[in-house]
Amino acid sequence: MTSQPTPRWRRVGVVVALLVLLVDQISKAWILQGLDLPAKRSVVIFPWLNFTMVWNHAVTFGMFGGHGRWVFIIISALAVLGLLCVLARSRRRLVSVACGGIIGGAIGNVIDRLRYGAVVDFLHFHIGQWSWYVFNIADSAIVCGVGLWLLDSFLVERRSHHG
Repeated sequence: MTSQPTPRWRRVGVVVALLVLLVDQISKAWILQGLDLPAKRSVVIFPWLNFTMVWNHAVTFGMFGGHGRWVFIIISALAVLGLLCVLARSRRRLVSVACGGIIGGAIGNVIDRLRYGAVVDFLHFHIGQWSWYVFNIADSAIVCGVGLWLLDSFLVERRSHHG
């Protein structure tokens, strides 16, 4: 007897996706129109955090630049469709939440590519001479989603070995 996917976890994944998308798009609208970061270029928030305007025409950390926005839009759309299939079949809480985070983040960045031709990045963490890449809420949700999915796979593996 196979267990059916729990509708509750699917709903949780959809809610996470919608929340990520909402927070991502609101933060980007505020950065662009409210704060007018494109004109200011960079604003110090804390000694270790600036809002720094970057139009990212590539993928995470500027990788694979030069391929054109439509390649990234199509790949992201296909990934979202695949993740929606995984979410529809998900039986585990962490996988559902992870899918939601990745889906919401991917859609947020696709919206940017469609509207602006590039992704709006603005979170810039740094300490002294060390500086992290500039990113956004969508990127954070994608990375956290991947991390949760990895955690879930480790937990499942551990449970299978310990009975």
